Amino acid sequence: MKIAVFASGTGSNFAAILQAIQSQKITNVEVVLLVSDRPEALAVQKAKDELIPVFIFNAKDYPNKQSYEEDILKQLTQLEVDFIVLAGYMRLLGHVLLEAYDRKIINVHPSLLPAFAGKDAIGQALDYGVKVTGVTVHYVDEGMDTGAVIAQRAITIDPDETRETLTKKIQEQEHSLLPEVIQSLAKKEAAK
Repeated sequence: MKIAVFASGTGSNFAAILQAIQSQKITNVEVVLLVSDRPEALAVQKAKDELIPVFIFNAKDYPNKQSYEEDILKQLTQLEVDFIVLAGYMRLLGHVLLEAYDRKIINVHPSLLPAFAGKDAIGQALDYGVKVTGVTVHYVDEGMDTGAVIAQRAITIDPDETRETLTKKIQEQEHSLLPEVIQSLAKKEAAK
């Protein structure tokens, strides 16, 4: 199964996917493209270090979302991408990619959806004072973090929890749950 990873930031989930492939926790999966809307993103350098092709775009260089998504879709088609994994990609997808990859796009989100959708889910959980948060991997639809849930993992918030400690706990769970889901989806694809 050929996958493209979309990332806007540090690429810690991207690195976790690559590590899981290298250690055989994920089998029969190849990352063939990294897509990023930020040329300075650390994920871009990680991809280059691993000799993975990178497609970088600046949304401001395009008249609208449809036009840059058409360019992304050309890249995905050329590389015969089967599945898209959003890993810290900070843009909503539009109809061009959603229609081309219906039920073939997943996202990892740092909360137990539907709670704390959108940006700064960790801050939202801390501000709200919940005792439990977590990680969700879900299919992507046209809404913000509204697609069908594939898997979740709960995380207890300690009374003295800080943003930094909670972020670390959440990332540890993301780095194991996302590769597990990718492996599960690859097995389902192979069985078709």
